[in-house]
Amino acid sequence: MNAIKIIRKYLEKDPTSESAQTLARLTAALAVERPFPLADLYRLNYDEFQMALDLMKDWRLDRYYASRILLFDVVVNSVLPPEKPT
Repeated sequence: MNAIKIIRKYLEKDPTSESAQTLARLTAALAVERPFPLADLYRLNYDEFQMALDLMKDWRLDRYYASRILLFDVVVNSVLPPEKPT
């Protein structure tokens, strides 16, 4: 199961806990590319801290794939000439 799904289930289980709030703020910060205080992560217990790290890894990987898709779209639709039927 990927980190995004694990954190979603964690947040649904107890959305008002301090750790859930921290993970939610981290998710929001990643989504809008704003700074997030590392000290907030250090207050998480080990398992929650690991979830945060896994979330950042998955987020970065997903972003990489999204960038690849955008590049492919530009190449196919804007850079390469249309293929002529044979």
